Amino acid sequence: MTDLSPDLAAATFAKTAAGIQEIQNRALGLPPMTRRLLVLVDGKRSGKELAAFASGHDAVDILGQLLAQGCIEALAVAEAAPVAAPAPAGAAELSGLPQASARSAKDIEMARNFMTNTINTMFGQNMRLTLIEAIFSARTADDLRQVYPVWAETMASLGVGAKRLPELRQKLFQVL
Repeated sequence: MTDLSPDLAAATFAKTAAGIQEIQNRALGLPPMTRRLLVLVDGKRSGKELAAFASGHDAVDILGQLLAQGCIEALAVAEAAPVAAPAPAGAAELSGLPQASARSAKDIEMARNFMTNTINTMFGQNMRLTLIEAIFSARTADDLRQVYPVWAETMASLGVGAKRLPELRQKLFQVL
């Protein structure tokens, strides 16, 4: 099974009839995290995306168990770089924003909270401590704008984050 590990992280999974039946009947007595991942398998998420919901557990191992028990099936393996890397978050993205000095302390606090909450929501509580600390220590809009490229790159590194990045960026830019 270890030779399948890279493929499991990149593959997209769907529930089989046995998996659907397991959700309804709990006949296999799956451990809570295994059952949780089974419920989250939807035919759209990759192993890497599902791993975000299994912080502290080996998602590849759990997916392997579900495959072995016939609860899920691999639909496709994503290409090595399926999502185009977003353009570097630089001056071009931030150029349309109001002057940093025009932002109030409330706006800065809202931006700081938004950035922290999105990272914690997507990656798990305090999983990106260096970034969280950089956001927390930013006291001005200019400071937050310097942290923004790392925030955007981190969000884009996870499939769910990459999909939601335009929406999240728009909300953040209202206060950044």
